[in-house]
Amino acid sequence: MAELILHHYDTSPFSEKVRAMLGVKGLAWRSVIQPVIMPKPELVPLTGGYRRIPVMQAGADVYCDSQVILEEIERRHPEPKVIRGADWAVNLFCDRTWFQASVAIIFARLGDAVPRAFIEDREKLSGRPFDVKAMQAAAPFARDQWRAYAAWADAALADAPFLGGERPSLADVATWMPIWWAAGADAALLNGLDNLSGWAERMRSFGHGQRTEMSPADALAAARAAEPEGYDGTSLSEGPAPGQAVRVSADDYGRDPIRGRLVHAGGRRIVIAREDPDLGRLNIHLPRAGYVLAADDQGA
Repeated sequence: MAELILHHYDTSPFSEKVRAMLGVKGLAWRSVIQPVIMPKPELVPLTGGYRRIPVMQAGADVYCDSQVILEEIERRHPEPKVIRGADWAVNLFCDRTWFQASVAIIFARLGDAVPRAFIEDREKLSGRPFDVKAMQAAAPFARDQWRAYAAWADAALADAPFLGGERPSLADVATWMPIWWAAGADAALLNGLDNLSGWAERMRSFGHGQRTEMSPADALAAARAAEPEGYDGTSLSEGPAPGQAVRVSADDYGRDPIRGRLVHAGGRRIVIAREDPDLGRLNIHLPRAGYVLAADDQGA
C-alpha cells in the first residue's frame, strides 16, 4: 500500500483535522509543507489547479478536500473504526457554520497584523473582500454563536468521554478543528465548559501519529513513479458518464475548476483522470457533497 503523503502547513485548521484523524488511528505518514498562499508550484501539478489545503497523496492518487481525505484514510485503515452514525452531518456543520464563526474570531483578534499578501490571496480564493474591520465588528456575535455550538458539544460529553462514546468518532475529529484553532488562540472561549475542556485534553493526547518530513520534490517523484488505482467506472443516473470530459469545482470558495476524464461518480466521491506532462496519469479524488460536476466543453 502506498504511503500517505499529506500536503499541508502547520497552522491550517483543516489540516489539523486530518492530523487528528491520523493520530486517533496511530498511523505513519509523510509531511510535505506547502505555502500558505499562492503560488504553490509543487502542489498544483498534482491537483490540476486545486489550491486549497490540505491535499493527500498516495502514489498517483490525489485526494482534494479534507472530507474525501478522511473517508480515504478510513477506507485504507478501517481499524479502529472512526466514521459512524451521523458523523458526516457533524463534519459538514463544523466545516462551514462553526468554521465561519472561528474565522471571525481569529482574524478579529489578529487585526492589523494580518499580512497584506495573505488578505489579497484569500480575496482571490473566496471572490469577496477579506474585511478585517468587518470581522472585528462581527466578533461579539461570532463569539456568542461559537460558544453556543461549544455548549452543544459540552452537553453531549456529559455521559461519555467522547462524542462518539467510549472511542472517538469523526464527530470528535471534526469538532476538534474549531476547538484547536479558535480556543487555541483564546482559551476564554471554553470558560465554564468543563466537559469540553477535559475532552480537548483527551483529544490532544492522541497526537498526530508518526510524522516524518518529505520534500515537495520527493512527493512529485512518488507520483511520477506510480500508477493510479483502478475504479469501477460507476456513475449516478444523472450527469456525465465515465470517460466523458468533465470539470469539477467547489461550491463555496476556491472554485478553480479541475478538468479531466470522469472515472467514477458515486454518491460520496468523484474521481477524474488527468494527464500531467511531467507526472503522467493522475487520479484526482473529490467529495460529491460540496462540489459541482459538469460536462466540459473545452475537452480534457
